[in-house]
Amino acid sequence: MKQIEATKVKRLCKTHNTITVNGMFPGPTWEIKNGDPLEVLVVNQARYNVTIHWHGVRQMRTGWADGPEFVTQCPIRPGGSYSYRFTVQGQEGTLWWHAHSSWLRATVYGALIIRPRDGESYPFPKPKRETSILLGEWWDANPIDVMREATRTGAAPNVSDAYTINGQPGDLYKCSTKETTIVPIDSGETNLLRVINAALNQPLFFKVANHMLTVVGADASYTKPFTTSVLMLGPGQTTDVLIQGDQPPSRYYMAARAYESAQNAPFDNTTSTAILEYKSASCTAKKCDAATPVMPSLPAYNDTNTVTAFSQRFRSRQKVQVPTDIDENLFFTVGLGLNKCPPNFHKSRCQGPNGTRFAASMNNVSFVLPRNFSLLQAHQQGIPGPVPGTKLYKLKYGSRVQIVIQDTSIVTPENHPTHLHGFNFYIIAEGFGNFNPKTDTWKFNLVDPPMRNTVAVAVNGWAVIRFVADNPGVWLMHCHLDVHLNWGLAMAFLVQNGVGKSQTIKPPPPDLPIC
Repeated sequence: MKQIEATKVKRLCKTHNTITVNGMFPGPTWEIKNGDPLEVLVVNQARYNVTIHWHGVRQMRTGWADGPEFVTQCPIRPGGSYSYRFTVQGQEGTLWWHAHSSWLRATVYGALIIRPRDGESYPFPKPKRETSILLGEWWDANPIDVMREATRTGAAPNVSDAYTINGQPGDLYKCSTKETTIVPIDSGETNLLRVINAALNQPLFFKVANHMLTVVGADASYTKPFTTSVLMLGPGQTTDVLIQGDQPPSRYYMAARAYESAQNAPFDNTTSTAILEYKSASCTAKKCDAATPVMPSLPAYNDTNTVTAFSQRFRSRQKVQVPTDIDENLFFTVGLGLNKCPPNFHKSRCQGPNGTRFAASMNNVSFVLPRNFSLLQAHQQGIPGPVPGTKLYKLKYGSRVQIVIQDTSIVTPENHPTHLHGFNFYIIAEGFGNFNPKTDTWKFNLVDPPMRNTVAVAVNGWAVIRFVADNPGVWLMHCHLDVHLNWGLAMAFLVQNGVGKSQTIKPPPPDLPIC
């Protein structure tokens, strides 16, 4: 059971009434095996509406359990409850869960670890220990108020005050040193770090001083192993890495800080740290001979070259069946825009650049969620005509889909981590500038492209993804920077039922929340 409740949480010298799960921040880790059914009762004891999204879980025929509010369900109202029931099939590695309502996911999130079935093993040497590394973003304020204020003014929301590793900002912030996260290691060990970017609005670099990281998985899909000194994860992405205890026993900082691709945009430029601590170098209660841990040198905030070099190294472990003979060839522009101040608005509500309001869009439409029903319910019950900004694109069951996602520079180009619910997809190519179907198709990797659920579309660039629409339901596709999602950087696919029970979405559960 997950109880959503307000809990006193102290960070940066100040105590907040923070929305948590079971009083924990970050929330509990769920550990399951490939093939396990899951039933999680969520009871909402907080004062806000809430839903929970199981990020990256395929939800085959169980779209009712996917979680984005007003897309697959109405929110769980204060005092209400809902059971999420689904089975994880054919997925192994690291996923995560988070609130999918307003900005609650700033604090309502946790890891979802999927181990191999009994009798099966990892496709890499069994690690001695495993540690989840949840990268988060902390506001010294109520995140819901931060979002509401931005919605009122039309300006960009205040940036966060700290990044966190497993809920703790680390030694470089005030009132934080005592609680800094410690990650144990011993000489000669090979350990697995499950790194998750749970930050609300910020892609992050992650590095461990003097240690190389071997990437073995991402978004619960195994990858061809490759070794790197630095990771970059967009919000929503996970990366599994092996780390070896091959350095002199000491204490080494793990550090996370912003990758900021939007020029001249304000951002949180602080650095979160945890400590990789060799057993023989750990501090006892009485004494601590250990000097200050070694600090890694992190890439510059705007180091797009490092990001590109890193993302281009991802490959599936072996040759994969990439969809060919495409049925739906789609081209989506993504980006920020500015709306003129509506005539009935006071100028205090138009504090974007030059008296405008910020907006974001896919194909120049800012997505608008319904307010009194969910899109999946509307589809099931035949509720007519959602509002104009509610764009659903119909896909026949089994259709083979290619999407070119193109960043635009109307306001400022930016890296957009784009997440598709209900599916994994192959990233068959990425590049800069405008996608050119005549000259860029030769870059397509149709042999061993990586499989992901979130693609970091390059600043001033594009990505091409492919998937088979084999999961009936309504599936949100959106930028995982929540500020952009609020501004409308989203759309949804309506995947129609196929033939027979196995190609048809299950009926809605009896306890589905009503609007």
